[in-house]
Amino acid sequence: MKASFIEAACAAAALVASFATVAAQYDAGANDKEIVLGNVVPYSGPLSSAGSIGKCNQAYFEMVNKRGGINGRKVKVISLDDSFNPARTLEQTRRLVEREQVLLVYGTFGTATNTAIHQYLNQKQVPHLMLITGASKWNNAKEFPWSMAFLPSYPVEAASYARYVLENVKEPRIAVLYQNDDYGKEYRNGLRAALGNKADKLIVSEQSYEVSDPTLESQIGRLKASGANVLLNVTAAKFATQAVKLVNDSGWKPLHLLVSPASNLDTVVRPAGLEASQGIVSAQFMKDPTNPIFRNDPDVKDWLAWKQSFYPAAVEGDWWNWACYAASYAIEQVLKGAGEDLRRANVMKVASTLKDLKVPMLMDGIHINTTPTDLAPVNQMYMMRLSGDRWEPIKTAR
Repeated sequence: MKASFIEAACAAAALVASFATVAAQYDAGANDKEIVLGNVVPYSGPLSSAGSIGKCNQAYFEMVNKRGGINGRKVKVISLDDSFNPARTLEQTRRLVEREQVLLVYGTFGTATNTAIHQYLNQKQVPHLMLITGASKWNNAKEFPWSMAFLPSYPVEAASYARYVLENVKEPRIAVLYQNDDYGKEYRNGLRAALGNKADKLIVSEQSYEVSDPTLESQIGRLKASGANVLLNVTAAKFATQAVKLVNDSGWKPLHLLVSPASNLDTVVRPAGLEASQGIVSAQFMKDPTNPIFRNDPDVKDWLAWKQSFYPAAVEGDWWNWACYAASYAIEQVLKGAGEDLRRANVMKVASTLKDLKVPMLMDGIHINTTPTDLAPVNQMYMMRLSGDRWEPIKTAR
């Protein structure tokens, strides 16, 4: 009897062990102790301010690791510099996948740079998630089922501006300043699509710039000379600050629409001058920790506590530092949802079936929803106007 009991116990233990072996399934970048994630951002070059995204990603998962990690595993984030050079982005992404053996790539910055890598990552079947870009191409589940943005798409945002202009400007004459790459063209084309057959009549001038240009003075001069009373400002980083200042200094007073990636208070608006920025309108979907209207918001309090403990260098008014925090939270939830099946296909399955996920720092009422055929996580925004030292809500974008 005793021998039978011992034999049965051993058999049961072996069965449990076999179940555990089956339960824990991995691809490259994951094991019993660690999950390795990859990220590429510009730590150098003309858009180096966006390098804070990579540091933020690492700081977020430092917090997660201090809390015990994800399902008992520590998370390592490897973040590399691409200088906002698409060829360099591809080179660094290959390094992440082929040498560093990451499970997934997330939070990579920029439209042109992500364009350089999304075909490669889809061919390799590596999840390419929560990208800090709003290009509509990332919501193409049929051709690129492994890529998913985090931001509302640029055409969705552009359509919000088109509706706002048509509802609030009696005889609009629209000028467009845009970065001459996929990022800028998506907004420009999105505006045209939203205006429909009125576009050619209502848009009186379009001027582009290169990220290597030293100044936007000539572009602003031509846009002003067009007689436009509306300006859609599709710039980024230092060019956004320069454009806001140049418009004000020129004496031109259009309805100034500033795209959300360029609406940072600390890195764009204040350097351009609060007085110069009054009345600017932007569409936003995130809570700004420097905005007094969110002073007592629980998400903002948690963000400030995280900043103090894990990323003291984070600029409170820097939009990148809220976006990467929120995107990192979403990745944390995806990895938790994947459980013991940390194969890339299962991670992608979880990411593409998110339902009403409440993400910290997203404005109230905005949740993440994805399906295998609709990989756009966020489709709502609030229209905001700069008043004094804060963005104040005007209306919820439809």
